[in-house]
Amino acid sequence: MVYPQCPESAGRSCVSIAETRSGTVLSRIIESRRAEVGRRKRIMPEPVLRIAAGKAGAPRDFAGALARDKVNVIAEIKKASPSAGVLRRDFGPAALARGFEVAGAAALSVLTEEENFQGALAHLRDARAVVGLPVLRKDFIVDAWQVWEARAANADSFLLIAAALDNETLAELLALGRELGMEPLVEVHTADELERVLAAGARIVGVNNRNLHTLEVRVETSLELVEIIPQDCIVVSESGLRSAEDLRKLRSAGFDAFLIGESLMREADPGGALQRLIDGVSPRSGNSGVGSSDRSR
Repeated sequence: MVYPQCPESAGRSCVSIAETRSGTVLSRIIESRRAEVGRRKRIMPEPVLRIAAGKAGAPRDFAGALARDKVNVIAEIKKASPSAGVLRRDFGPAALARGFEVAGAAALSVLTEEENFQGALAHLRDARAVVGLPVLRKDFIVDAWQVWEARAANADSFLLIAAALDNETLAELLALGRELGMEPLVEVHTADELERVLAAGARIVGVNNRNLHTLEVRVETSLELVEIIPQDCIVVSESGLRSAEDLRKLRSAGFDAFLIGESLMREADPGGALQRLIDGVSPRSGNSGVGSSDRSR
C-alpha cells in the first residue's frame, strides 16, 4: 500500500488522502482486527483467558472517575495514529502515565491496536502498574474474547465503537463488561448511532468528533449530539480537543469528561501540557457532574 500524502517519517501507519476519501478506513481496520483476533484465539483459547482474567486485580471505578466535580480528562497514551503516523518517538507508557496522574488526569486511555497505532497490551499493563487511575483499553473490540483479554491485562474499562458493531453484538459486549465490573465507553459519531447505543443501555457515551470513515474532525459534532443525550448518562467528548476554550465550551454544553491524546502526545512534556490545559479551564458554576447540565431527560 502506498501513502503518498504522508511525511516520510510517519511510517506505514499513516493513511493516504485517497484512502480516507474512499471511506474505507474503519472497515479496513475492523477487517484486520477480526483476522488478528481469530489468530490469537487459536493461541489463547477463551477458557484459558477466563482463568487469567479471574486472577487480575479488581477493576478501578472508571465511571466514578469521570463523574467527579472537576475537569475530567481521560489522557490518552498512543504512539501513532493512522492519519498522522508516529506521534512520539520517545514513547514510554509508564513515564507518560505517571506524568498524567500528577497533572490531574481523571483516567487513562491506552491504545492497544498494533498495526495502525503501534499499540500493545503491554503498554496498558505498564501504564496501569504505576498509577492509581482507572485505565481504558482503546482498541477495535468486536468479539467477547477481546473483553476477556482486556480484563486479563488489568484494564478497568474498554471502548466499544457503535459504527463497528451490530445491535446484538453491542448489547452482548455491554453485558459482558458489566459482568466483569468494567463499564465500557460506547462511542458514537451520528444521531443514528446514538439512538442505537441508548437503546442498548449505554451509560458512558463518547461523542467522537472524528469521522472514523474519513478521519475528518469536527468538534461541532459534540455540540450537536449532546443535546439529545439523557442526563443520567456520563458524556465524553473525544478527538480534536486542543485548548482550554474547547473544554470550557463543551463543559458548558454538558460534557462530563474529555478524551485527549494526539495534542498531548506531540508535546515535549505531555504531563505539563495536560496540567496547563486543566488549569486553564474555569470551574463550572453550580453543581457539576452527571445531571448538572441542560441535556434532555
